[in-house]
Amino acid sequence: VAIEAEEIHDVSQRFARMVPGPGFDVALRAWLTDFVALHETHAGVFRVWLDQVLNEPDIEDAGRFAVGSALDAIAQVLAGHDRGYPLDVNAAAWTVVGLLERFGPERVRDTPISEEAIAGAAMGAAMTGLRPIAEIMFSDFLATCWDLIANQIAKTRYMTNGQISLPLVIRTANGAGSRFGAQHSQSLENWAMAVPGLKVVAPATPADAKGLLAGAIREPDPVIVFEHKSLYATKGEVPEGDHVEELGRALVRRAGGDVTIVALAAMVPRALEAAEQLSADGLDAEVIDVRSLVPLDMSTIGSSVAKTSRLFTVEENPRLCGWGAEIASIVGEELFDDLDGPIVRITTPHVPLPAADELEDATVPSVERIVRGVLAAVG
Repeated sequence: VAIEAEEIHDVSQRFARMVPGPGFDVALRAWLTDFVALHETHAGVFRVWLDQVLNEPDIEDAGRFAVGSALDAIAQVLAGHDRGYPLDVNAAAWTVVGLLERFGPERVRDTPISEEAIAGAAMGAAMTGLRPIAEIMFSDFLATCWDLIANQIAKTRYMTNGQISLPLVIRTANGAGSRFGAQHSQSLENWAMAVPGLKVVAPATPADAKGLLAGAIREPDPVIVFEHKSLYATKGEVPEGDHVEELGRALVRRAGGDVTIVALAAMVPRALEAAEQLSADGLDAEVIDVRSLVPLDMSTIGSSVAKTSRLFTVEENPRLCGWGAEIASIVGEELFDDLDGPIVRITTPHVPLPAADELEDATVPSVERIVRGVLAAVG
């Protein structure tokens, strides 16, 4: 799994447009070199990603990648405000590379890998009128600072009778697909969804990686943005300049009239691919990208179910108490008479995620599982 220095130099040059400003390609090249040296056990995964980058003829437009889109959203906010919006950064360097060089240590804080310190500093900054963006390297490690998030950050506005608001964002890398094992691969959106006082979004496209993050930064209350690790290299069209998406709006990614498939983050492209395969079997599937779990757009989902009379959720989170269960509950209560069959949830089983390639692939919902699940239910 050899990775040559020339390749690292090449990819850093090609990504130089991801964050405009001096020093980006040098910073990225240094990080890539350190990554390869320090993470030999993950060199295979990195090799696959590097090959994808180097083999794309139009990769120079790096802002079209999900990770570049999120960086662009942050850079535009930092560039547009003389005061506020500091960024607390720990070790998820690929999601923030170049910002320190461009905006300096007063705006971008390189923190220790201490999730409690990062969340606490972000809370304090927000209480003084700033709008911090805190980076938690993996969503799994939200557990280490969950008291601060669930009991303090989420409750401060209520506990102070509205005297103190906390307009802060917590970004975190979420989900499986990188073979990182049970402690680094979980999909934990449902943790945050269950805490009153938090808003929760999860983008599925490069455009939403920028737009939803920009929208979250402008919210007056705390927002957790779950960015799926396997989507960081996803490429797509991204609006130039300011691109701000309103939280709480689902999108119909594919129109259809026979069944409704509701998906989130990395499950959206899989649901879309499954819908194309289902069309060969005569089923016209409508695919909805939830995008925002709190607030939750049940109007868009409900309108689709009323049209198709069948609902399928595709969830990467473990089955027990997943986000799809809440949607199923609401549809069952409010649209029961519109349903022609039981609601079907296609999920990861309630097990720790394995690191082995074939086992992880067998655990997380795949295109094939979605197709089989829909066909079995529809008959």
